[in-house]
Formats: sequence, C-alpha cells, structure tokens
Amino acid sequence: MPRLPQALATGLVLALVAACTDSDKHLAAMPDPAAAPVPEAKPAQEAQDIVVTGSSRGITSQQVSGTPVTVLSSASVASAPMARTRGYVAQPEPRPASPYYRDTGRDKFTATQQNAFKIVREEPVSTFSLDVDTASYSFVRASLNQNVLPQPAAVRTEEMVNYFPYDYAPARTAEQPFSTSVAVFPSPWSPGRKLVRIGVKGYEIQRATRPRANLVFLIDTSGSMNEPSKLPLVKRSLAMLLDQLDGKDSVAIVTYAGQAGTALEPTPASSKDRILAVIDRLGAGGSTAGAEGIRQAYALAEQNFDPKGVNRVILATDGDFNVGITSDNELKGYVERERGKGVFLSVLGFGMGNYNDALMQALAQNGNGAAAYIDTIGEARKTLVDEATSTLFPIAKDVKIQVEFNPGAVSEYRLIGYETRMLNRDDFDNDKVDAGDVGSGQTVTAIYEVTPVGGPRAIGDLRYAEPAPAAAAGQTAELGFVKIRYKLPKSDTSRLITTPIDRETMFARFEDAPRDARFAATVAGFAELLRGGRYNGRLSFDDVLGMASAARGEDDFGYRSEFLQLVRAAKTARSMAALEQ
Repeated sequence: MPRLPQALATGLVLALVAACTDSDKHLAAMPDPAAAPVPEAKPAQEAQDIVVTGSSRGITSQQVSGTPVTVLSSASVASAPMARTRGYVAQPEPRPASPYYRDTGRDKFTATQQNAFKIVREEPVSTFSLDVDTASYSFVRASLNQNVLPQPAAVRTEEMVNYFPYDYAPARTAEQPFSTSVAVFPSPWSPGRKLVRIGVKGYEIQRATRPRANLVFLIDTSGSMNEPSKLPLVKRSLAMLLDQLDGKDSVAIVTYAGQAGTALEPTPASSKDRILAVIDRLGAGGSTAGAEGIRQAYALAEQNFDPKGVNRVILATDGDFNVGITSDNELKGYVERERGKGVFLSVLGFGMGNYNDALMQALAQNGNGAAAYIDTIGEARKTLVDEATSTLFPIAKDVKIQVEFNPGAVSEYRLIGYETRMLNRDDFDNDKVDAGDVGSGQTVTAIYEVTPVGGPRAIGDLRYAEPAPAAAAGQTAELGFVKIRYKLPKSDTSRLITTPIDRETMFARFEDAPRDARFAATVAGFAELLRGGRYNGRLSFDDVLGMASAARGEDDFGYRSEFLQLVRAAKTARSMAALEQ
C-alpha cells in the first residue's frame, strides 16, 4: 500500500484531533436525556447549516463531497428545516431550529389533464357538478407571494374564476334558487373561436330569516400546525366567524393531535367569552389523529342535531392525517355516510409545505361542503365574515349542469376547468348521484370554448366519418341549451331550470361583452397559462394584464386589483424559474 506524503499525513492527523476534540466538547456539553429536559433549539439563523439551492421543488437528499446535505429550491430556503452538522454527519432534524415547526415540499395535489376539445356530432352533451370552492386561488396567491410559480396541479381554473363575485341577476325565490346569465363572445386567445360564459347566481338568505346553525369546530392541533400561518391563524379566523353568529346558534370544539378530545361541549354562540377562551388556550404538538377527531366532531353535531337548521362540522387543518384511518377512501366513505344523516362538512386549509389539498378536496366534496384555503387574515375575513352566509348556509345541494351543443351551429367545444367535477351524461337525471352544493348568494361561473361550424377546428375529420347531420328547422338560432338540476337543502328530489344559448346572448367583439364576462375569461386564461397554456395560443401575462385592467370595473374589496398584482408576480416568478434552469 503506498504511503501518504509526510505533510498530508500530518494535516489529516491534526484535523482528526481537532474534530474529536470538538465532538468530545459537544457530547460533554449535552445533558443526560434521563436527567434533564432537552434545551430549546437555537434560532435557525444561528445554526451552522449546509444548504445547497437548486431548481428542483421541495427537499431531496444528495451527497456533496461525501457529506449528506439538504437540497432545497431557492424558494424553499427561507422556510425549510435545515440539515445541521453535528461534528460527524449532517442529518435532517425531525424538528427545526426555531420556535415553529416548518415542513417543505410535501404539499399534495391531485394532478389532472386539462379538458380537451370534443366533437359535437360525436359527444354533444357536457355534464359536470357545480363547484364553488376557492381554495386553489388562495394557494396560488400564497405561492406567487413567495415568488414561486405554483405547481400546475395546484391550479384549478374554475376555483380561480369563482373566487371573484360577479354582478349576475339575483335569483327571485328560495324555491327556484338560481338565475342564469349567458354571454357568447370571441375568444381573446383563439381567433375564430368563441367563449360561452354561463353565470349562475344563488338566492341570498336574509340574516333575519336564516336557519339556526349547529356548528362543531374540528381543529387540528398536531405538531405540523405549529406555524404562524397555521394554528395562530386558525384561532383568529374562528374568532372572526364567531362574530357572525348569534344566540340561536351553537358552537362545540373538538381538537385532535396524538389523540382527539372535546374541548367544548355545544355552547350558545352568545357565550363568546367562554368559546374564545377555549380557542385561545389551544396549542400544537404531537401526531395527527384526524380520523378520530372527525368521528368525535360528528358525534357532537348529531348530539345537538337540529332537523330544521344547518348542522355542520368545520375542519381547520393542513390535512396531515397520520394516525388512525389514513386511507382517503375510508375517510371519504365515512364522511359520505354522515352526510346522509344531515351533517355536512366544510374544510378550511392552512399552511404550505405539508398541505394535503387532495384529501381536503375529497372530504369537502363528499361532505356536502366547500373547501377554502386561508393564507392571510384578509382571506379569513373574506371567507368567514364577508361571505359567512354563503360559507355556512346552503340554498341547494347536488347541483349539476348539463349543456347540449347544437351540431348545426357548433362543431367543437371544451369545458375550461372542472376536471375533477365531471359527471357521466346519465348522472344528470339520477338523483342518487352526489354533486356540489351552493351557498346563500354565491355566484358560480363556467366557461366553454367553442368552434362555430366553419371555424378553425382543433380536431380533423376522420376519413370514414359520417357527415354532420343537418340542423332541425329553427334550431340554428341556438348554439346550445343549458339545464341545471338541483335539490333544496331538505329535499331528496331534484328540480330543473333551463336556459337556451341563443343569438340574443352573442356579442360581435370581445370588448363588447359584459365586463364581468371579460374579467372571468381573463382569470380563466391566466389559470390556464399557469397550468401550461396548452390551449391558450399566444396569450401572455402581458395580455392578461391588459384585459384584466380593462375589465376591472368596481372593486370594493380590492380583489381584482390584487389579481393584477398576482399576474405581475407570476411574470417575475417565471423569470426567476428560467434563470434557475
């Protein structure tokens, strides 16, 4: 075996001696775990951390010069837990070196393909469940506010569009709780094609006549909630919601971490001080026995069940269930069975880095409730104060839309968004098929992109295809026909509302279309760009800015102005991502 040079051998010996000395000092200074509690970790900025930034999202483990290190995306460095050198190896810690738990790179979303064009003469009918969730918009905003483009799976176009209120004609009665507004206008990104905007407005329940609310707050107090954007924000959010309730309403609180327990039995909402005191005492720590928490919450709701009121569990969590039932299908099945008893479930998601959106969406959809994502106190105010009645009080359940296109006027169509809400054609008339719920005063928007007969086709003809059938007499004036099927909250029998898509709804220029229709189309175009822009032609972020500015209109709450800032943030984030590649 060859001998090392004298100088190199001497250097290695000195380095080993120094390392052993430092290690001995470190070990000697460590308290005996059996004799004393572990001291609080130092702040993250004081640690000697090895961090390598890279273009990959989330956390991975790699070897650099034989030393294990943590590799983070540049966007994750500020918030991710660090790997520390201990004098012998660098290993990721189960807890970060800060007063708060931080987790990065484990957000879970369900990936879906964008809806493709369909040929009208082969498949003239489009059916889907109405969706009023807005969680995607808030999560996209939280990502862009960190100068990071959201992962495409996090962008659900319909939730981006439905985040905004629109000035549709109000519904007239609670018995027929929807109005329908239709507009047809040229596509701003595909010359020769048109957009069909279908706007639905729900009946608005007056505060004096709204039903009693029997609410159970189900609060995740596990260790993963120990971040400023999680449990502290949950407390402030629920306190704001409490201000929207009155003496006839009741509130109970169930918490869950390693175990679940009842923190507050059903209590009149007028006892605000007592309820707030329980909320204020909540702390985070332990694993996440979410399934047991859900069981206890439903039990409390059923204990205080009001057959004439609204009985609802409100789950506040980052979605990290790791104790008890953790299978999505088992949880969905349980929530679905409870829904049949008249207790609904709404979900408020909090935090980034460990957010399980896929589970939150599944629970809300099967629990006859909406899913919202709370990233700021402003979003909490929007969801739980400004829109409290729509969040808590449904006006209809199992709401489905079916659109039939006229092959004499339309050759192709595609539904923009709603990929996770698609239904079979025969599901529309089947009252046993579950669908979405709509709350008091909510607006819901759906947008189709269509190719008129003779326009630029996305799909060519087959060699042996039969020629398109001639339109029936008098039908060429209609592009299509809209049907909405719904059940009243306490009914199991559906009702039907219909609206034609006729020439009276058409506008010759994009600029002539209703302002709300143009703004909704602009938001849809932006969302599709974030998803990859497969069907957006040459649409750019600058185009989105121009269209949104022209269609901003009245903006009492500043939501549309904020949207313009998000588009600018997306431009910056895309430039930064290009530099990392």
